[in-house]
Amino acid sequence: MYSFRNDYSEGAHPRVLQALADTNLVQTRGYGLDPYCTEAAALIRSLCAAPEAQVHFLVGGTQTNLVVLDSLLCSYEAVIAAHTGHINVHETGAIEATGHKVCTVLSPDGKLTPELVDPLVKGHSTEHMVLPRVVYISDTTETGTVYTKAELTALREYCDANGLLLFLDGARLGAALTSPENDMTLADLSRLTDAFYIGGTKNGALFGEALVMTAPCPHFRWHMKQRGAVFAKGRLLGIQFKALLEDGLYFDLARHANALAFRLRDGIAALGYPFPVPSPSNQQFPVLPNPVVSRLQEMGYEFEIDHAVDPGHTCIRLVTSWATPEQAVEEFLRDLAGC
Repeated sequence: MYSFRNDYSEGAHPRVLQALADTNLVQTRGYGLDPYCTEAAALIRSLCAAPEAQVHFLVGGTQTNLVVLDSLLCSYEAVIAAHTGHINVHETGAIEATGHKVCTVLSPDGKLTPELVDPLVKGHSTEHMVLPRVVYISDTTETGTVYTKAELTALREYCDANGLLLFLDGARLGAALTSPENDMTLADLSRLTDAFYIGGTKNGALFGEALVMTAPCPHFRWHMKQRGAVFAKGRLLGIQFKALLEDGLYFDLARHANALAFRLRDGIAALGYPFPVPSPSNQQFPVLPNPVVSRLQEMGYEFEIDHAVDPGHTCIRLVTSWATPEQAVEEFLRDLAGC
């Protein structure tokens, strides 16, 4: 049976593997100072319409979040995140381990707004408390929702008015930018955030995240090196992102993941099962009776348990990827109907 546990269970798209194979015996400088990383960074600046932006390649999302936030925060400063934010729930206290507090805001749909952030900012008003400095968001969020341009613009304006920086976790940015509810481009993101990254690990790469920074941080590579994020064979990252981005493959793969997630969503809804938070991306969160959840697990399907809804029902998470076959979705829906 197919695993809907995450969108990085498979390896990499064949074109990425081919690009790595074609360059395998080429000798280059290390640490991301090779021609492939240079070309990939130039391509990303062009796609973002941000010729002055810094572009850095890191291996994974947690590493990227940690290095970025530690580089932007003074010792007494903190980051604001939704209570569901990855840095709050799934990173083993990585941010706190650098000495920075994660201040959380309860968000019903995983998104932050000025109205949600403002009470926290105003509540940290003296030197006896940490000073909020960065607002951390993700697109897609951990609940599969996406930001609109109006929502991100409102956050940007709030941050500017309150001396805050805005950092967007783009681990699933491909799913966000190809969602039917999205109205933003890479250029919009580079204009409206101080830093964001293009996630490769969850969208066709073996590993890797491409960080775009418009906020001044002249010694960022020093932060990277200190945190173990300067990859000796850095060219492996540049090669992958060049293969993914040079002709739109990155977005084609994300569209595939979203399309199959919507097939799952519509098929599950047709069977009468509800979704607490509508998700327009490749993560879907249906609520199923506990016996149905157990039966699907007995069949061999893999998925995450999100939370218990009540004594008899559980919300599960189903995630589709760039490599999910249509047959796997149809078989799941058939088996669910038979439970």
